[in-house]
Amino acid sequence: MSDIDVVIIGAGVAGLTAAIQAARIGLRVMVVAEMGVGGQVINAPRIENYPGFADGVAGVELGPMLHEQAEAVGAEFTFDTIEAIEREGGRWIARGAGETLAARAIIVAAGSLPRALGVAGEERLKGRGISHCASCDGPLYRGKRVFVAGGGDAAFDEALTLAEFARDVVILCRGAAPRAQKILRDRVAATANISVLTSTAIEEIRGDATVSELLVRGPDGAARVEPADGLFVQIGLEPNTRFLDGQLALAPDGRIIVDAMMRTSMAGVFAAGDIRADSVALLAASAGDGATAAVAVARYLATA
Repeated sequence: MSDIDVVIIGAGVAGLTAAIQAARIGLRVMVVAEMGVGGQVINAPRIENYPGFADGVAGVELGPMLHEQAEAVGAEFTFDTIEAIEREGGRWIARGAGETLAARAIIVAAGSLPRALGVAGEERLKGRGISHCASCDGPLYRGKRVFVAGGGDAAFDEALTLAEFARDVVILCRGAAPRAQKILRDRVAATANISVLTSTAIEEIRGDATVSELLVRGPDGAARVEPADGLFVQIGLEPNTRFLDGQLALAPDGRIIVDAMMRTSMAGVFAAGDIRADSVALLAASAGDGATAAVAVARYLATA
């Protein structure tokens, strides 16, 4: 498939918006989706900060909307995991686990992956009481006691979703105060079965077949055991840049350095969304990044 103008790695909001804009310009676009179209957004039970949806929209609705719009204007899709990109014979090669794509340009919109706590028991119990998606797994904890690790918007959103199912939801914030927006803090405060513990860190996750308890250390410095039926981890995201193997200039946090037109340190490679340095990590901003990257690719190809 060597007649592709641009390969877009990632099918989240940034990648899908880039696909829509690039295809509308007239470029042949191939979008490589790894875990399904929509990216991390499909895990969001309700999105309230995306323009055009006064009452909010579920992530499982927004992703397919953008997918349908991209296909309608001619963007093509394939499902694969890109393992490397490289320059070869005047084209960019995206090597996937299943196929290899050649294109005149690449937009990296691979997004981010959930950050792990890095504590004892986490790896062993992953998927056995530890989750990153309340909208996916919340119904499994009906009538149970669950914990959410994190103090930002994602953690508070997660807790509000879990509160519809669980008997008790406890948010554990490492900091002295949560970082979530006021509107989310107010909703949590008004929800009877959610409590918030600040200056509290998880030190170990315990259980045999599944999570049964957490060892936490509170503001007084003392460790204690908290019975738990499940743990939802929302402590931020790490950029999915491992496959780049140091080819692009990265910021200290591992995100890709770009200029105002989403150009990276390598000619013909662009980046968009929360994988880029200094992203504000809002969906509206990611959509703007994607549109900008598409226009930048078109200008680059016109002069290359």
